[in-house]
Amino acid sequence: MDVVQISKEDQESAFAMLASILWLGNITFRVIDNDNHVTVDDNEAVSCAASLLKCSKEHLMEALCTRKMRAGHENIVQKLTASQAADSRDALAKAIYAGLFDWLVDCINKSLEVGKRHSGRSISILDIYGFESFVKNSFEQLCINYANERLQQYFNQHLFKLEQEEYISEGIDWTEVEFIDNQECLELIEKRPLGLISLLDEESTFPKGTDYTLAEKLKEHLTFNGCFKGERSRGFRIRHYAGEVTYDTIGFLEKNRDLLHSDLLHLLSSCEMHLPQHFACNVEQTLLKLTGPVRRSGIESQKQSVATKFKGQLASLMQRLEDTEPHFIRCIKPNTLQQPNLYQEDLVLQQLRCCGVLEVVRIARSGYPTRIAHQNFAQRYHFLLPLSLANQEDPLSICVAILHQFKVRPDMYQVGYTKLFFRAGQVGRLEDIRLQTLNGIVLFQKIYRGYKVRQYFRKLKRTAIMLQSLIRARKVRRKFEELIRKHRAAIQIQKYVRCRAKKQEYLKQKEKTILIQSVIRGWLARRKVLAIQRKLEEEERVALEAKLHGEQLIKAAQMNKRLLEEFDTSEVDNPAHMDEELANPGVSSMHVDGQAEAVKVSPSYLAELQSRVLVAEAALREKEEDNSVLRQRLNHYELKWSEYESKMSSMEEMWQKQMSSLQISLASAKKTLAPDDFANQGFKYDESFPYKSIVTKQRGSRHMLPQEEEEFDWDDTTSVGTKTPDHLSTPRKPFLDLSSGRGELDAGRSVVSHLFKEFEHRKQVFDDDASFLVEVKTGQTEASLNPDEELRKLKQRFDTWKKDFRGRLRETKSILQKLGNPDSAQRLKKNWWSKKA
Repeated sequence: MDVVQISKEDQESAFAMLASILWLGNITFRVIDNDNHVTVDDNEAVSCAASLLKCSKEHLMEALCTRKMRAGHENIVQKLTASQAADSRDALAKAIYAGLFDWLVDCINKSLEVGKRHSGRSISILDIYGFESFVKNSFEQLCINYANERLQQYFNQHLFKLEQEEYISEGIDWTEVEFIDNQECLELIEKRPLGLISLLDEESTFPKGTDYTLAEKLKEHLTFNGCFKGERSRGFRIRHYAGEVTYDTIGFLEKNRDLLHSDLLHLLSSCEMHLPQHFACNVEQTLLKLTGPVRRSGIESQKQSVATKFKGQLASLMQRLEDTEPHFIRCIKPNTLQQPNLYQEDLVLQQLRCCGVLEVVRIARSGYPTRIAHQNFAQRYHFLLPLSLANQEDPLSICVAILHQFKVRPDMYQVGYTKLFFRAGQVGRLEDIRLQTLNGIVLFQKIYRGYKVRQYFRKLKRTAIMLQSLIRARKVRRKFEELIRKHRAAIQIQKYVRCRAKKQEYLKQKEKTILIQSVIRGWLARRKVLAIQRKLEEEERVALEAKLHGEQLIKAAQMNKRLLEEFDTSEVDNPAHMDEELANPGVSSMHVDGQAEAVKVSPSYLAELQSRVLVAEAALREKEEDNSVLRQRLNHYELKWSEYESKMSSMEEMWQKQMSSLQISLASAKKTLAPDDFANQGFKYDESFPYKSIVTKQRGSRHMLPQEEEEFDWDDTTSVGTKTPDHLSTPRKPFLDLSSGRGELDAGRSVVSHLFKEFEHRKQVFDDDASFLVEVKTGQTEASLNPDEELRKLKQRFDTWKKDFRGRLRETKSILQKLGNPDSAQRLKKNWWSKKA
């Protein structure tokens, strides 16, 4: 709506009209008496419809259930029955919807009239489906087919008229062509006073008219017409231009009557919204225009039926078509299933026949269907003439020369003032000749152009080869320069890589040196710690002795003080005691000596002794705390060591069991064969290889076991020189060669001996690694590794080797069993030779 420039207010009004139509459909009625008179239910539907139309609710209810009629000078109010009230409600909704549709069309046309105001021209489009014929056809199909009959007549007359005018304007002789005229069918429908529409309007005005009486009246008055045929009951048949259609009169009278009475028009006029007022005004103007100059009060009686309105609108449409230049477009439906790539011939043929296309083609083919202007014909076919005839300036002379050149019969064409008229098929023959000539010309041009292009291509090829040689030489020079730069860069990279390798080697040696230094410094630090511990213990012992000595001195000083006090008191209170002391010189001397000693111990010395005692006590408490912490750590380490010893003992027992099982299985395999010299085999095992001594020497120097990312040859004994945990070389696994001349028995013994040697070798390796991890665990050997993690990795490697060794033992045993049977050995030997071949 915004595109066609409809204002927001008008848009809101249009939506309100649509909503009011929906609410009008929800209005219900209630019977109030025995005569089936009704009144409107006062519910939400009435309120909403009245508010949307902006009219009085009481006025709306009154207009729907009553009708005012004028008799003379008095107005009579007639109550409506249920069916009449429902028809009145539906008529109001239809009137609002029709008015809204016409209003929208007017708004769209006004927005499109901008170009018409500037140029004075416009384009109108009439879209109609065509003739309709269903199983049950009613009043709607009659109106549609009536309109199609009128349009088909106009279509035939227009084409025939164009043909006639063109032939006359060009001044050629022609014979009038007859065509099917449907005027009889149109007179059957619209003739007055005994036409179908007139009889239908007449029956609609009777209050007691029914569909059956309508059918009887049509059969009575229209039987004389050849296009009409009555049927039993309420049906009749009309022969249209497209074919016969059977109609049923059920609902004809109801659909033909216009149930929009004057009360509903007054209701629309009384609405406050401008759209209902506009709708009512248009309806009244239409009634006045169709009925002619009659009294205003007689509009109700002069109101026309739907069929009469449709006839008038169709007449105005035909008048509009007569005033314009029409163009016809026929749309053909290929199938009824609405699917692509499906063409139903019968359906298409029926549509072509119903639309009159076949008749138009027949009319055109009966005359001269192909028409070409002189200038266009000469321009298209002049090159077919010889050069002497093609140089004429008059196009008509060239056209006549072309017709004579190709011997076109005079009755197959006619020459007009500006055009040439041909019968069917003549232009096709000329087109064939033109196409053959053009093909010859194109062939000659193709050959000549090919020759010119080949010459040009050879020239371009020589130039391209020269340019390629120059470009390739330049590219090779650039490539050589690039290789020189890469060579120099490679040398530079090698220099840095070798420098990095040496640097890494230096860093590794540095790490090893630092490790040795850390071990030595650790040993020195431990010695220093032990010396400090001994010194602390000595200081603790001295402090304890000083504390004891100080306590003794304090006790002695307290005793001396007590003795002096007692001596002073005894000297004052008991002077006779002095005689006793004189009589006992030993006792007196003892007291004198004690007093002398008391005199010697001064208070400063006692304070110093007390301070020393406090310092010694503080140092003793610190040493006791340190000793408790060290005892806890020692207990923790002892607990961990006991766990490690239990794990190591369980792992050693498990290894011993596995080793014993492997030894037993190997011994059982070895018993089957006698011992033989191992030197006869392709593999020699050096018994004097100082493996133990090397491991013993390396045990003190290496600081960690092989890391997990390093690759070892524990399983694949067929590879030579692979890395082992002790950097040994694994010998190649001897093959059981059945084609050798030493015999099957020697080969079996060599395999068993090799397995035994391998078992002893692996056992020694695992024992040495386990012993080394135990020494690291106990602290006998210093190494920067995690013993638990290395034990887990060692166990995984041992399990892998054990699984592979058992598999090889089983394979060796099966081979030895086959060797014990000469037939199987011979067959195995043949199979081996066939595989090798």
